[in-house]
Amino acid sequence: MKHIVLIGASGFVGTALLAEALNRNIQVTAVVRNPDKIQTKHANLTVVKADVSNLEELAAISKGKDAVISAYNPGWSRTDTYEETLKVYPLILEAVKKAGVKRLLIVGGAGTLFVQPGLRVVDSGAIPQEIMGGVKSLGEFYLNTLIQEKEIDWVFFSPAAHLEPGTRTGIYRLGKDDLLTDDQGESKISVEDYAKAMLDELESPQHHQERFTIAY
Repeated sequence: MKHIVLIGASGFVGTALLAEALNRNIQVTAVVRNPDKIQTKHANLTVVKADVSNLEELAAISKGKDAVISAYNPGWSRTDTYEETLKVYPLILEAVKKAGVKRLLIVGGAGTLFVQPGLRVVDSGAIPQEIMGGVKSLGEFYLNTLIQEKEIDWVFFSPAAHLEPGTRTGIYRLGKDDLLTDDQGESKISVEDYAKAMLDELESPQHHQERFTIAY
């Protein structure tokens, strides 16, 4: 049985990842700021309150685990989302390395995907200003830090432009660096299908030290 650490397990994406992992009989140590937000009870679930910006604490929690999945998000409504993301994500990366965990799977953003050659989503004018801080910072972490990382086997899994509640269909497309759209020009995926694809990647790795993406 695999044993993973799931950071941000009480969030929108984290909740879906937690459900998918437990349905697959994966042992999960869920790292959250507020344990009360996780109502799920399961024999394979351990909920830990921790500060993910504390490198030593997160390294200790992660030690001996098969992988770390990070759905970390400081919160879209915060005024310092940009600064917090760029402060905390390098610490998460270092903590996973310090723990000796070989695999890190990150819930990425769509901002750095290309909508056409040379033009990324973040520069296309499509991102609402109120969430730009979170989109830009996660993208900068990927482009400026993660791409340079050669020590561990990481992936940065970018969702479609619209990640929504829905159903787990198991029918979708995977891509690499370009925003995927359907016949109507829409780019979307349910959080349930996103979680399925992420856990598929955990159990049967297809991507190594690279980004990939998903959409219908």
